[in-house]
Amino acid sequence: MHKLRSFTSILLVLPALVWADQAVLHMAIGDPARKDREVPLVLDGITDTATGEVVTPAEMVKRLQDTGLLFLGETHTDLDFHKVQLRVIRELHASGREVLVGLEMFPYTQQASLDNWNKNFYTEAGFVELAGWHEYWGYNWGYYRDIFLFARDNGLRMFAINTPRDVVTAVRKKGFEDLTEEEAAHIPSEVAPVTDEQRQMYNAFFEVDDSLHRAIDDEALEGMYRAQTTWDATMGWNALQALQENGGPNAIMVVLIGSGHVTFGLGAERQTAPHYDGKISSIIPISIFDDGGEPVLEVRASYANFIWGLPKEQESEFPTLGISLMGSLGDQPMQLIQVSAGSVGDQAGLTVGDVLVSIDGTAIDSAIALRKLVSGYRWGDVVVAEIRRDDELIPIEIKFRRASMSTGN
Repeated sequence: MHKLRSFTSILLVLPALVWADQAVLHMAIGDPARKDREVPLVLDGITDTATGEVVTPAEMVKRLQDTGLLFLGETHTDLDFHKVQLRVIRELHASGREVLVGLEMFPYTQQASLDNWNKNFYTEAGFVELAGWHEYWGYNWGYYRDIFLFARDNGLRMFAINTPRDVVTAVRKKGFEDLTEEEAAHIPSEVAPVTDEQRQMYNAFFEVDDSLHRAIDDEALEGMYRAQTTWDATMGWNALQALQENGGPNAIMVVLIGSGHVTFGLGAERQTAPHYDGKISSIIPISIFDDGGEPVLEVRASYANFIWGLPKEQESEFPTLGISLMGSLGDQPMQLIQVSAGSVGDQAGLTVGDVLVSIDGTAIDSAIALRKLVSGYRWGDVVVAEIRRDDELIPIEIKFRRASMSTGN
């Protein structure tokens, strides 16, 4: 399934784990003690990659007893990944551990909003609006709702760990040396540069037919690498500070973060380990079928400390248009720069170069406005969008229907 960060300029970010085949899962990179062997992937089973054993959630929690910082990877639009995250948090909490939760989706400057959520000062709708969910995160609240409710209802503190997006943009465009003093204050003083293994891994993330990434020149690609390492370092550092400043001796910080920041320990873990004398571990759920429908029987042992087998994702739980926008990179932020093949937008006839003007009469003047509007739709809804194409305003009917179920009528 084609997974892209909808509504975000793809030139700004590396995709969450995306591969056309199983190449990424079998790379001989990462931990030298594990990178030369493979371990089984079992549906609804958890494989301890240190031993190759398939264990229960309760047994996994026992093996995490000496872990203080846990990176728990996700594919943002796969609800099964978030169910695993909630299960891990539940099991750790039930075992008596003090559980803190770190969140990729909020910059650390928004911590007050999470504190108010922890204190039950907000309704759900109030939190989504006042905390700026649609401003800071491009994915439906429904994917994360149960995790937030469990944390609040059980007194588990949640922490914002990301850095402001404009800071990452500045790093991507200017490099670290030319940052302003204010910009530099938002990232750790030390950010380890991208490694050859990371380059190999990132390149494998790009799908063969991803024309947008293939068109990026070397300078822009280096900027993307800088952005990724900045995210890795900042989220790891902020999660560690929150753990050390707020957690007791039995505490574990569970960081909910895109799997691309976790794989092979080359991202956030590599950036954070030099600053932490405790143990860092990782868990990554993986579908037992690749995007081509082929079974995934084994995974490189260095991929993560624990891998959790999931069923193949059929469709995302909540609809998206499947488009990428120009955003802040151009003077027409609502101009389409990519339309994913087979997506809702593609089926509706949207094409690269179109400018999205309105949906059902509501003006779309920013990506935030689009996110808020689309978050209210469900599969089966039909809307009318107005686009500008070649200086002509054109109405287009958009049917939120799953590609595999669509008949074109």
